[in-house]
Amino acid sequence: MILELRRRLRHVAGPLVGAFAVSYFAYHTVEGDRGVLAYIRLQNEILDAEMQLAKVSSERQEMEHRVLLLRPDHLDPDMLEERARIMLNMGHDGEVVVFDKRR
Repeated sequence: MILELRRRLRHVAGPLVGAFAVSYFAYHTVEGDRGVLAYIRLQNEILDAEMQLAKVSSERQEMEHRVLLLRPDHLDPDMLEERARIMLNMGHDGEVVVFDKRR
């Protein structure tokens, strides 16, 4: 009886080890550090970073445009007046001042 059990165990041991190996690698393919879920998480982080980059790039372009309007070789009178009013905290009589907190 013990010999019969050992013989059957030898036939089952190989497929059992193979099944454990396949399940181990399948688990780590999905859950591991470089698995499918980690790949999806990294893709989401890349998308967030690209959106942040687009936002910062547009803000930079807007600031560069405003600086360009204040250059000595190309001075925009409206921009100069706006900056002077902000820096000196002055306005004309009867004017209503609306503060824009985004700037």
